[in-house]
Amino acid sequence: MIRASSPPTRVRFTRDDYHRIARAGILPPQPRVELLDGEIIRMSPINPPHGSTVDRISYVFHRQVGDRAICRTQGALALARDSEPEPDFMLLKPRADFYASAHPRPEDVLLLIEVSESSIDYDLGPKRRAYARAGIVEFWVFDLNRGVLIVHRAPEGDAYADVRTLDRSATISPQALPDIMLDVGSVLPEARG
Repeated sequence: MIRASSPPTRVRFTRDDYHRIARAGILPPQPRVELLDGEIIRMSPINPPHGSTVDRISYVFHRQVGDRAICRTQGALALARDSEPEPDFMLLKPRADFYASAHPRPEDVLLLIEVSESSIDYDLGPKRRAYARAGIVEFWVFDLNRGVLIVHRAPEGDAYADVRTLDRSATISPQALPDIMLDVGSVLPEARG
């Protein structure tokens, strides 16, 4: 008797599974990984232009935010039952424990920023859809290849209704903190050769 074979299927993980796997030592600290839509995704190493841009973003916001928000760099976000990405930068609602008891959730995020070079398709594809579905109200992507900032606002389903691309000469403020100004060119590395 010949048995019919079934097509291969993916094994999806929850955030609880992901944490159990990490505690068991199955996920090494390097390479960096994150959980998105039930899949464990290997992240690219952070290169100098990426790291520098994240540091500049952090510097600009730390100087202006004060106690109105928490600035989090490359920390985990409890996005959904099956997603725990680690965005490059987030402005979070203030909380007395600084999120020591649990990772921030979508409703805690005032602004989420990704810095993209090799990850541009991932950030503007699966991550953007996941962030929109979760209701992240404002999502920015610094595209290092093109030297632009892509601003996403007004999530609707798995997309954003308001998407704009700003060049190096632009200035922008997060919707939640409109008095804070960020000069796009001040955080982007100098254009390459």
